[in-house]
Amino acid sequence: MRLTTKGRYAVTAMLDLALHGSDGPVSLADISGRQDISLSYLEQLFAKLRRNDLVTSVRGPGGGYRLSRDMAEIFVAQIVDAVNEAVDATGCGGTSNCQQGEVCLTHHLWCDLSEQIHGFLSQISLANLVERREVQHISARQDARAEQGETLVLSQA
Repeated sequence: MRLTTKGRYAVTAMLDLALHGSDGPVSLADISGRQDISLSYLEQLFAKLRRNDLVTSVRGPGGGYRLSRDMAEIFVAQIVDAVNEAVDATGCGGTSNCQQGEVCLTHHLWCDLSEQIHGFLSQISLANLVERREVQHISARQDARAEQGETLVLSQA
């Protein structure tokens, strides 16, 4: 199965936004710092997420991004689809030219698997992920690390 960095990063960034968005807009710089994702890459991803009405931007001081609707209404498959990422288990990328330009024996099996994976991701909302104990634990660790980094920077100033 191929789910590239683009899809993984988009889901990670949206989950970070869901975890931290209750206090107001979240800056891409904050997401970048916590998740170790390039700021310029996040800007590209969030442009696509905004075009697909998954996030809204807030301009000005204290600005950033918010989820465009309740986290229970945003599903992982929507995020993956928004960044033009395909969940594809076929060896041919879904082009049906697997074996010397023709469909191979197992093409339809891998197509069915791809559909099952997409269906599975369509059932998992950001709220489902936020509720998971291990996600909360990892988020708390990341927040503590980010706070330590800010404290270190301030003490050096």
